[in-house]
Amino acid sequence: MKNSRIGIALFLIYFVFAMLLNSVGTVILQVINSFQVSKPDASVLEAFKDLSIAAASFLGAAFLPRIGYKKSILIALGIMFIACIAMPLWPGFMCTRIFFMCCGISFALIKVSIYSTIGLITNGAQGHAQFMNMLEGIFMLGVLSGYWLFSYFIDSNNLTSRHWLQVYWVLAGLCLAAMVLLAATPLDESAAHPDTKTEGITEVQGFSLMWVLTRKSIVYLFLTAAFLSVLVEQGITSWLPTFNNEIMKLPLSLSVQMTSILAASSAVGRMGFGLLLKKIHWYTMLSGCLCLMAGLILLTLPLTREINMSAVTGWGNAPLAAFIFPLIGLFMAPIYPVINSLILSALPTYQHAAMTGLIVIFSALGGTTGSLITGLVFAHFSGQTAFYLTLIPLSVMVPALLFFKRALDVRKTSSAMVFGTT
Repeated sequence: MKNSRIGIALFLIYFVFAMLLNSVGTVILQVINSFQVSKPDASVLEAFKDLSIAAASFLGAAFLPRIGYKKSILIALGIMFIACIAMPLWPGFMCTRIFFMCCGISFALIKVSIYSTIGLITNGAQGHAQFMNMLEGIFMLGVLSGYWLFSYFIDSNNLTSRHWLQVYWVLAGLCLAAMVLLAATPLDESAAHPDTKTEGITEVQGFSLMWVLTRKSIVYLFLTAAFLSVLVEQGITSWLPTFNNEIMKLPLSLSVQMTSILAASSAVGRMGFGLLLKKIHWYTMLSGCLCLMAGLILLTLPLTREINMSAVTGWGNAPLAAFIFPLIGLFMAPIYPVINSLILSALPTYQHAAMTGLIVIFSALGGTTGSLITGLVFAHFSGQTAFYLTLIPLSVMVPALLFFKRALDVRKTSSAMVFGTT
């Protein structure tokens, strides 16, 4: 890596945003109890987050190269610092929705900026893929830490307690610390500057570049795989705390704590499978992961029926399924960062912002769709039925990845350019 100092700063920022962004599952559980919100209404928190991400990413992909990636990240951290302070001062479901809207806007700035910066500080496709997997692994460690941090402030003895909102003072402090660290860290963005690499590309032309990318068949295939990957991931992640509480019969704080198994297994999966990429072809590895995910769903969900509520008091007597099902994160984790790295490493550095904008937009739409569908099925049928439905997108992803592989292979062997610019 060209600049280890900026790499460390990016890891820390992604770690902090992992706690903020992926708190939505915990917050869904808490607003249902604290603010007496229905499951379908609570599921819109994912939409406030993800649709804001999509909108901000569309604009950010064109404007951020001119604003500067470092400045954009600092703006995002500042927005979240204010939003975190607002949560305990003005408690309520409306403030919570605004918080996740701010979270979505900020994360769009963060992700487009950081993904675009990776190409500036790494060498070659392998270095890019390794950094991407490490970054996403750090992200999952942040998600893991967030579950434990939130569970510390949750009062399991009082379902309507709002003490959990005090966690946002800690999160505000972390945002401020990240701002200070990044402000003191230099970043050379000259390789992504329009004057040196894009021959004066304007914001309008930046939008046009995204449109040109969407007209390529390889991009269609990639975006389909990315959309379905996030649909499954967010559908499970956002509703697992509620699933633990209502289906597994776990106490509130324990429901959140045991969701950390999903984050821990995801972190291991992203870092571990990143190393395996040196020895195993990416398509073989991801296809195997999809099959193992489907097998784990079919194996563990039958174990979640007819659980004795009075028997569960802590980790020691939690049902076996509560430990096994979250291990799905081990096989789910590498899919998203690997396919992202494949498409980005195939592009010149100055096109990364436009492609990242498309990645974030379709990922946000996938996350919203997954959470809404899971929430509706959970409310009207059962948690088991909601999670069984994830088998449908998993089955579609297998051929999608196969066609994506073939398109990449054609590009590598052909002298013609797959990607065009305007």
